[in-house]
Amino acid sequence: MRQINIQEAKTHLSRLVEEARNGEDIVLAKAGKPLVRLVRFEVDSSPRTPGAWVGKGWIADDFDAEDETILALFGGHKPARRRGRKP
Repeated sequence: MRQINIQEAKTHLSRLVEEARNGEDIVLAKAGKPLVRLVRFEVDSSPRTPGAWVGKGWIADDFDAEDETILALFGGHKPARRRGRKP
């Protein structure tokens, strides 16, 4: 593990990123005190499991119900739905 000053890291960021990509751990420091580690990002390539969230969430039965109080706050009528941004 190598320690590099932040100022030097700014100057040589591309090289440091390439070194981290090749597996080297690099510690970025300020005034000699370690702050962060620059390490290779590992991608999780395991396949997703269908149904992993079944039973872990719910939607209320009245989720889409109109609320008369909210309609009254909008002038007593249902607000128009916007279909997309117009230039």
